[in-house]
Amino acid sequence: MKIYTGGGDGGRTSLFSGERVSKDHVRVQAYGDMDELNSLLGALISVLGGKTRRFRDPLERIQADLFSAGARLASTATAPETLPPDLDWPSRSAELERSIDALQSGLPPLDAFILPGGHPASACAHVARAVCRRVERRVVTLAAALPSRGSAGGMEGLLVFLNRLSDYLFVLARAINHIEGIAERTWQG
Repeated sequence: MKIYTGGGDGGRTSLFSGERVSKDHVRVQAYGDMDELNSLLGALISVLGGKTRRFRDPLERIQADLFSAGARLASTATAPETLPPDLDWPSRSAELERSIDALQSGLPPLDAFILPGGHPASACAHVARAVCRRVERRVVTLAAALPSRGSAGGMEGLLVFLNRLSDYLFVLARAINHIEGIAERTWQG
């Protein structure tokens, strides 16, 4: 299969559902940012080792979920046969909440704002967290542009998942630094 087709040379791209849209269309921005987040998680996974290796499997599962979400974002309801099945976002969000609680139970209490950084894997988790927040904002924008299917255009479950994922990545960054014995730097304002 050829990687380059020339079909996007004029600033337009095809959605999974067949429509051609501008490359700066809100839908393309949403799934493009999702792809960026997924790539950052891949970078994070690549620097996990030793005592933090155990975080690889959960992050790979999250990558698969994000890939599914991105495919769904790249499809429109005008061609429902192209829509990949939606995931069980409430159960995925509950899994993240359990993981957050487990990680937090081994961390010192949070009493100040934390500056991103520390161990390279922690820094990657912080960057992924920030991009996750952008993805969430893009999905909110996309949902608002869709014909009304509820307050979030039928994307409520995905939005909750993204909100939990950013929290998970924050706590994961803290946990990595803690495991690696690196003190958190706090904002002194």
